[in-house]
Amino acid sequence: MITSVSNVFKNLQLENEELKVVESIFSEVTYKKGDTILQTNEKVYYQYYVVKGCLRTFFLDTKGKEHTIQFAINDWWISDYIGYFSESESVLSIECITNATVLKVAKKDLDNTYEKVPKIEHFFRKKLERSTVRFQKRILNNLVLSAKERYHLFLQTYPNIEQQIKNYHLASYLGITTESLSRIRKEAL
Repeated sequence: MITSVSNVFKNLQLENEELKVVESIFSEVTYKKGDTILQTNEKVYYQYYVVKGCLRTFFLDTKGKEHTIQFAINDWWISDYIGYFSESESVLSIECITNATVLKVAKKDLDNTYEKVPKIEHFFRKKLERSTVRFQKRILNNLVLSAKERYHLFLQTYPNIEQQIKNYHLASYLGITTESLSRIRKEAL
């Protein structure tokens, strides 16, 4: 596990004692394709760092329609952050699209580590800032860009994901039907 955790914080200069503290709060877990890591209405204790694989968060509306909120591949983080930060039940579900290995960390353990290793708090603050920017850009793009423009932006932004996900996952992420996605792809050829 030492290699995996040190890879998460590869850009930080952690002393050996700091690394030991950080390693102690992470657990490595392996999931199979199709496994659900988190279901709606469950208490959210963890956020996950993807060592290997592809996962997604999604919301199920009152009509039973899935809305993909986020994909996460190698070296990305994923959770239901609404539940995680508010220490409440999940609104989203997390599903493994492929076999996956993740490192999970509990909020209470991470909060305690911030005091022991301030560099980790800085790391997560910067990560949260970047995530907030990405989510706001995504909201704005969904408001102003056409479906075709959103699709091409997705391909530019996440070139390594499309081959790993199903069409209906991508269509739900873009907010379009699978038929519309097929049309957009045909037009691009």
